[in-house]
Amino acid sequence: MNGKEYSTVRERVCAQEELFLSPYAKRSAETQGRAREETRCGFRTDFQRDRDRIIYSNSFKRLKNKTQVFFAPEGDHYITRLTHTLDVSQIARSLARSLSLNEDLAEAIALGHDLGHTPFGHVGERVLAKLSSCGFLHNEQSLRVVDVIEKGGRGLNLTQEVRDGILNHKSSGKPATLEGEAVSLADRIAYINHDIEDAIRAGILKVEDLPQGAVSLLGRATKERINTAIADIYATSLGKPYVRMSKEIMDATNELRSFMFERVYEVANKSIQERSERMLTQLFEYFMKHAERLPQPYLQLLDKDEKERVVCDYLSGMTDRYAISVFEGLFIPATFSIGGVT
Repeated sequence: MNGKEYSTVRERVCAQEELFLSPYAKRSAETQGRAREETRCGFRTDFQRDRDRIIYSNSFKRLKNKTQVFFAPEGDHYITRLTHTLDVSQIARSLARSLSLNEDLAEAIALGHDLGHTPFGHVGERVLAKLSSCGFLHNEQSLRVVDVIEKGGRGLNLTQEVRDGILNHKSSGKPATLEGEAVSLADRIAYINHDIEDAIRAGILKVEDLPQGAVSLLGRATKERINTAIADIYATSLGKPYVRMSKEIMDATNELRSFMFERVYEVANKSIQERSERMLTQLFEYFMKHAERLPQPYLQLLDKDEKERVVCDYLSGMTDRYAISVFEGLFIPATFSIGGVT
């Protein structure tokens, strides 16, 4: 920049951020750092390193086999917890880029925001919250995953800004950075609109069923509604010390959200939800009585955390299929065989 030589790529990126980011953006050089100090990378900023650590974590890999709304749907194009996470990342990056915020920070928060989500979607979260006296919220569990559970109990040692964004991504949260605010809005935009798409694909809804006032304002097609939301956030937030929607667009978005809870989230796969609840309840009760049968990484956690918390760690980290497999192994009798005849 202006012919200046930089000793590392990271320093050059930080200098570029000084020139091009909004005064309200979180610059990589301004990070509050990590709980455990580390030698800085010469090529990547701390937020870029956080993004990479999340992508290569075991918890991130497991998202591909966790339910978003529809459990084990017959079809290749339904949203999973992983594809939802990628949707959130894309929308958050679009918002950050348009508002001259730190795109790397927004991406890292988005990729990590649902790492602590349970199998079987929000049913699993409700079950664990009801069973455990410690309580259970997926945003708090996502932070616990990156702080405590990953890397054999060492955690990912992420920056404070990414940790804050993960913890506060729910609509009730108050992120400390504008990048965190962008992710919170991106999460809502993504799950409402792509869940509508899945419900229509599954035959539960028709476009005509959607609240027509909200649809006329936001758009009939998924891409139209997402574009409307992003454009509105840009117009409302550019040059401001916040990231938000206009009241009109937020009200329409909330109307769609309420509609989805009434028509889809509380009724989709009802029988599957009931079975999932029974399954997770029995697994919880079993491992509370037989904590010694937890896998080794979780046994190590028992030395410093309550048993209920560690059992929730194990169950929430399961994929849908793994939870079923463990349940069958514990509670379903194996086929009896004599001489090769079953």
